[in-house]
Amino acid sequence: MTSEGDVRARLQRAGQEHLLRFWPELEPGPRAALLAELATLEPEALREHCQRAAAACENPPGPPPDLAERLRPLPPERVGSASRSDPETRRRWEEEGFRQIALNKVAVLLLAGGQGTRLGVAYPKGMYCVGLPSGKTLYQLQAERIRRVEQLAGERRGTRCTVPWYIMTSEFTLGPTAEFFKEHDFFRLDPANVVMFEQRMLPAVTFEGKAILERKDKVAMAPDGNGGLYRALTDHQILEDMERRGVEFVHVYCVDNILVRLADPVFIGFCVLQGADCGAKVVEKAYPEEPVGVVCQVDGVPQVLEYSEVSSETAQLRASDGRLVYHAGNICNHFFTRGFLQMVTRESEPLLKLHVAVKKVPYIDEEGNLIKPLKPNAIKMEKFVFDVFQFAKNFVAFEVLREEEFSPLKNADPANRDSPCTVRQALLAQHYQWALQAGARFLDAHRAQLPELPSFPLNGDPPAICEISPLVSYSGEGFGGCSPGLGLWWSQCLSSLQETEGNVLDYSTRVGPHLSPLDVTTPCCGVQLRGRKTQDLGEWD
Repeated sequence: MTSEGDVRARLQRAGQEHLLRFWPELEPGPRAALLAELATLEPEALREHCQRAAAACENPPGPPPDLAERLRPLPPERVGSASRSDPETRRRWEEEGFRQIALNKVAVLLLAGGQGTRLGVAYPKGMYCVGLPSGKTLYQLQAERIRRVEQLAGERRGTRCTVPWYIMTSEFTLGPTAEFFKEHDFFRLDPANVVMFEQRMLPAVTFEGKAILERKDKVAMAPDGNGGLYRALTDHQILEDMERRGVEFVHVYCVDNILVRLADPVFIGFCVLQGADCGAKVVEKAYPEEPVGVVCQVDGVPQVLEYSEVSSETAQLRASDGRLVYHAGNICNHFFTRGFLQMVTRESEPLLKLHVAVKKVPYIDEEGNLIKPLKPNAIKMEKFVFDVFQFAKNFVAFEVLREEEFSPLKNADPANRDSPCTVRQALLAQHYQWALQAGARFLDAHRAQLPELPSFPLNGDPPAICEISPLVSYSGEGFGGCSPGLGLWWSQCLSSLQETEGNVLDYSTRVGPHLSPLDVTTPCCGVQLRGRKTQDLGEWD
């Protein structure tokens, strides 16, 4: 065990000896815990980290003066589109994606190390229930999409296949996430194919470059950003595990997007057929000042610019077709080859820049009192997962529709965007559209058919509310060729609910060419049909 003298000498070299200022007051247990934590901090790295944080704080972010001349949109040949491509091209991409999945060459990697501070919860975001009729959490929705895409790929290729799920956590999220998965039997995935690992932590730093104590025996630490992925891959030999499994392609995504399509065969197939080593899904920006990063080129090199780095004049530029010139909004949804990740971890990771986040961090003052600041008082330094785009030999972007694939959970209700309410509405709106396309007809309390609304305002409930399990449909498939019967079935089921007066009913039937069970629970509430609670109908035979 490292001694107090050794740790004190290391801190002196780093200019951070103040972290032991309460040492005389500590009992043996807290002393040992503090020494163990401080022993992991290399003196030179700690000194450099604190100096860089203080220096970065003195240079607030903003567009470099010459950026406009160096900035260009991605060339058209590097961009694909899910909605603008012809059906045959899309079918070819999807078929290639399913082929790679069936060959066990595709894995998904979840970035789940962040805290839900803005959401107002003390547990990982993936455990959050946004109020769906089924009560499913983000983790469960994602697990079931993995199961469904494995099923679809296996059926198409006549085989059994596995999509391993790698989950990057942090000191804050590993324990709760692991326990949650155990409590829910890994959502019926094989635990051997769910690999959790932990990213590194970095000290929070004052504006003067001093590491912060959050307790007398504990340094205030924060995850090193989603770009900490690359060090974590090395720390935990994740790429070696992928190689043993035969994984060649990795789909990386953030935990908070309720519409994310894990191991999306269309995206995977597009990237593979393009020969890409690195790719990003993008959505069209809703308006010029929307606070999302922009996927573009700087000096001919692909990268993501934060919205604060793009001037207002540049953000508002429009092309001849009326679209924003810099319209490709980053949604943290990426494709990497395993070979590219190996190159990054071996050669390029040290070149990634650190980004500054100014935060409110509770701290212990000189008298030993816990202070909860009312305004930002500290710097957290983090790396971003997308900063590796610059190292790609063949980078591509893939544009998808926001309403189909992007609705992130970031803020607590009653925020008017990116809240539990808005993401729930986004998912239920999608399922309503799927039901209409399958021939469903919805009835009001008087058994009159509700008007079909192919579109309706954003951030609003659809006319009728139903939820379709990911185990039934991954992206709206599975109902083709059965519209008349399915429409009648929906009408009968929803009509029968008028007599239940709020009782919870579970319905299941076999529809479509693959005899998939349809999962919907919709008790009547006024003139709308609202789900209350359901069993996991995907488990039924």
